[in-house]
Amino acid sequence: MVRIAVIPVGGEAVRLRPLTVETSKAMVRFLNRPLVELSILHLAQQGVEEFYFGVRGYHNYRDVYDYFREGGWFAVKYDRKIRIRYMPRVETRGNAEAVLAALEYYDIKEPVLVIQGDNVFKLDVQDMYSFHRSKKAFITIALKEETGDLSEFGVAAVDENMRILKFVEKPKRREDAPSNLVNTGLYLLSEDFRNFFRGEVGQKLYLEGRLDFGGDVIPTSIESGLPVYGYPIKGYWFDVGSPGRYLKAVHYLLKHLTPYELEAEEIAPAIYAQGTSEQSKALKEKIGEDIRNGVIKAEGPVLIGRHVQIGAETYIKESVIDNYVIIKESCTVENSVVMDRSYIGRGATVRRSIIGRHVYVGDGAVVEDSVIADNATIGEGAILKGVRVWPHKTVERGVKLEGFSVV
Repeated sequence: MVRIAVIPVGGEAVRLRPLTVETSKAMVRFLNRPLVELSILHLAQQGVEEFYFGVRGYHNYRDVYDYFREGGWFAVKYDRKIRIRYMPRVETRGNAEAVLAALEYYDIKEPVLVIQGDNVFKLDVQDMYSFHRSKKAFITIALKEETGDLSEFGVAAVDENMRILKFVEKPKRREDAPSNLVNTGLYLLSEDFRNFFRGEVGQKLYLEGRLDFGGDVIPTSIESGLPVYGYPIKGYWFDVGSPGRYLKAVHYLLKHLTPYELEAEEIAPAIYAQGTSEQSKALKEKIGEDIRNGVIKAEGPVLIGRHVQIGAETYIKESVIDNYVIIKESCTVENSVVMDRSYIGRGATVRRSIIGRHVYVGDGAVVEDSVIADNATIGEGAILKGVRVWPHKTVERGVKLEGFSVV
């Protein structure tokens, strides 16, 4: 049985900017919760009890620790007792060293599962562990078929027993990829993982600072003859490392998660609302009544958070509205995410966009195919298409921007 998971959280998450300029990618809001909370809950429901964050950098540590602490509240919210610990402040030179540092510091001598803070997935942990044990594997990598661009993934070639024969990290050309099986960043490490770095091959990697799983440790392990296997993940898996992938994952999970998994109840067909207090219940009942009476038009799936207000003649389609959001009258929100405490002014339009936390979108503004970071202001009547706005920035009223970054 797997009891322990390690979560490396480092780097600057450049692809997800501007949402990650001031926020750890693991803590970006996703379905009205921090992204990594979904993964921790999924694993805790399968018996994983201890979680170790391999955090690098101040803002990663601050964001994760200030929210999760040591996991005590998790048992109250989810009825799952877990323990959360953190890697001390040590300099690491890759995600493999972040994992190794946690294993060494806490003297962990058993198999561990490694997950990534910017992934969402459905994984049968104990089935993967049974596979791992049956193969006597050094590392087992969860693999997923990918039909699109492979250049941002590690790609594995396997034999008939799923032993990995070749591994290419981020192939530049399609013909350089040995298959379409991509590395999900979900690893089961044997108890020998620490000892690997005490041997000649591992010591060489360590001394050279080559300590990235995909770029260094996995291909070197394969070349050294160590048993590295691929486990075909049967459930969903998304790398949420860019705005496009973020929205793709949101739309998939909105359609496939149950109301229980969304922590919501269905108030109209495919319209799910959260909240258990008397006041939030009253607000979501009003929204449900307005939808049924045609005051608000909504096409699901839609997830609505706690204490949300939505004005008359507003149209919402396949979107997520987070807690404490106010959407005024005659607005349109389509295929988008509006994070907590944001304000969408009268007659504004938001399509295929991500609106960050505490954002103000003025009356009549149009935001399409854009990402607006926390505490930004979009002036009345502004038109933004394909724009990224950094935290705390202002787009003045009436301005028209296309394919531009406001930094």
